[in-house]
Amino acid sequence: MKIAKTIIPAAGLGTRFLPYTKAVPKEMLPLLNKPAIHYTVEECIRSNINNIFMVINKDRSAIPQYFEPSNELRALLKDLNKEDLVSEVEKLIRRATFAYIYQPEPFGLGHAILTARDLIDPKEYFGILLPDDIIINKQAALAQLMQIAEHEKASVIAVQEVPTECLPSYGVISIKKQMTPRLYRIEDIVEKPKTYDAPSDLAVIGRYVLSGKIFDILAEKEQDADEELQLTDAISQLIKNGEKVYAYKIQGTRFDIGTPVGWLKAQFALALQDPEYAHHMKEFLSGAETMNSFKVNQSKNILHRV
Repeated sequence: MKIAKTIIPAAGLGTRFLPYTKAVPKEMLPLLNKPAIHYTVEECIRSNINNIFMVINKDRSAIPQYFEPSNELRALLKDLNKEDLVSEVEKLIRRATFAYIYQPEPFGLGHAILTARDLIDPKEYFGILLPDDIIINKQAALAQLMQIAEHEKASVIAVQEVPTECLPSYGVISIKKQMTPRLYRIEDIVEKPKTYDAPSDLAVIGRYVLSGKIFDILAEKEQDADEELQLTDAISQLIKNGEKVYAYKIQGTRFDIGTPVGWLKAQFALALQDPEYAHHMKEFLSGAETMNSFKVNQSKNILHRV
């Protein structure tokens, strides 16, 4: 069993980041000097997957533009002896094949995945990466799932322990059997349960390896009360149809950049790990802590440190 394709859903409206996302996709939010979606594509390459299908909407041309070569920019940077500034994205462009599918309306994650139905055979297994989740680890998160999927010949989804009060924001798995300290066979998935109804503290996060059979299920599913087609509902049906589906407690540090607070946390954390920025950030944070924050000079409207 070979997993050779991934889907990256990137057609969301990004309402939490308005007005920024009125003009720019939230997947293009910068994390240090690269857009968030760069990290997602990089994870695909690190997982030895080169066929990448991105689901976007018609107003999000910035994403395809980023992953297209620019001969003019390359020539300009060569004259300035600054070719290294685009070397990272050019490596991705050379190693990956991109295809773009347009989602006409934001009808949920399940609908976004369904738009790629014609590109993946029902007998294939494929990966899904949600750009809102940035997962930092020596072994790529998707590669961790692929290893299990190929061994078990079954679908695998990433999970993480989350605090009880956060469970209503996630899909939460019900455990049929614990296989290892990190691997579980799933009995069911409950989408956004009440705290007291949650079947476990293991929440689904944005990495999946799924059977191509999921497409037929999605095609037959009805939208929920919010007019969205839920991927978790389709995975639950896959289990009811007799398919084995596993959950793996992913290894790595996860940043949920789907909210401004999560994005800010990721910025600080990544900067502290980066040799170029770590010293400056430590100095800044140390100064801010010992000097007890910043004050604004109200008369001149200048932000200054005291």
